[in-house]
Amino acid sequence: MPATTMDQLVSLCKRRGFIFQNADIYGGLQGVYDYGPLGVELKNNLKAAWWRAMVYERDDVEGLDSAILTNQKVLHYSGHEDTFSDPMIDCKKCKSRFRADHINGKCPNCGSADLTEPRPFNLMFKTAIGPVDDGYSYGYLRPETAQAIFTQFKNVVDSTSRKLPFGIAQIGKSFRNEITPRNFIFRVREFEQAELEFFIEPGEDEKWHEIWKENRINWWLEQGLKKEHMNIYTTPKEDLAHYAKACYDIEYQFPHGMEELEGIANRTDYDLGNHTKAQEEMNLTSHCHPNSESTQKLCIMNDNNQWVVPFVIEPSMGIDRGVLAVMTEAYTEEDLGEGNSRIVLKLKKHLAPIKVAVIPLKKNNEQIMAKCHEIKQNLLKLGIGRVALENTGNIGKAYRRHDEIGTPLCITVDFETIEQQPESVTIRDRDTMEQHRVNVADLPNYLREYFL
Repeated sequence: MPATTMDQLVSLCKRRGFIFQNADIYGGLQGVYDYGPLGVELKNNLKAAWWRAMVYERDDVEGLDSAILTNQKVLHYSGHEDTFSDPMIDCKKCKSRFRADHINGKCPNCGSADLTEPRPFNLMFKTAIGPVDDGYSYGYLRPETAQAIFTQFKNVVDSTSRKLPFGIAQIGKSFRNEITPRNFIFRVREFEQAELEFFIEPGEDEKWHEIWKENRINWWLEQGLKKEHMNIYTTPKEDLAHYAKACYDIEYQFPHGMEELEGIANRTDYDLGNHTKAQEEMNLTSHCHPNSESTQKLCIMNDNNQWVVPFVIEPSMGIDRGVLAVMTEAYTEEDLGEGNSRIVLKLKKHLAPIKVAVIPLKKNNEQIMAKCHEIKQNLLKLGIGRVALENTGNIGKAYRRHDEIGTPLCITVDFETIEQQPESVTIRDRDTMEQHRVNVADLPNYLREYFL
């Protein structure tokens, strides 16, 4: 059964080194978290799985890694400067602040009806660029990774000779000045996104929207989420973002409720239309901001030798929410009988922070330790991921620790390993707790077959 409370995950994350509160020694910084030794491995593995599925396994997607600092003009013409804000209300009694659409005449914190009038609150982080803060030389920390994909569209097309349909993928940090960060890493101010902008012929958008919905559902199932814990929400037209023709949300049953994990939006030609020059020549379907400053026509020749501004389907996921989801699903408490229990993080093996733990039966035995180091170095050459030497000296506690952090396999080096020929070790499976002997010489093939 997955984790049912956020406290279970927060406790595990801090105790085992997955995620820490940022600046904890100074009381923390609300809505900002640091990934610890195991968290950074899990996060990188999830990103690698996304990148492999989006870029390596497809023949119609290119990658991009754009700058975090964003030219003010980009976010002006994208509409972010005008629309990326929330109406906020302050409680005059307890000084709490809430989004206007989250309250109903009374403060949710103290119950007071003494509230301010709604006023806009900008969600973007503005920053001075250059040595002098003169109020004019400024930019933003990007609020999303998508806009750089649109502004680099022509460069990617020119350098790769791509034809429709094709996509540009990016993973990177984004920043939003959230008013009320909450639910651990679910809603934070600094987060990581994985976004694909898939460019298609106008008129083919509804077909591709369905294709990408199914594609993304299947990918999440491959990461270990169960279909019964997921939901597909179709956004009503009146609630759509200003740029969207249609949107699906893949929702997941987090400990705090069913919430959005990934959005798949039909953005039509809104984005490229906003950033292109000569808008009047482009037969745009979207209502775009007039743009007299762009220097490039953001269009592409289709199979009929016509210049078109592509429509866009955008699958966009939050990496941090993804980490939270896979940890929620993997978290398992097992009753072993006779008053014994264990916590197991049953992560998919490609996501596990540590793939293999090499454990000495006796940590102060020089021969056993030397063999552990030798086995570890040889296994690292396989490229399966992190291989850890667990040198605590207590085999039972070592097993429990690696159950809790999701290590799929533990290899124990004992006296039989160094005293008998051929050399052999004990391999223990995380999920079944079954153990069996394997010859050391056979370990590389065994692990290749298991992981690859």
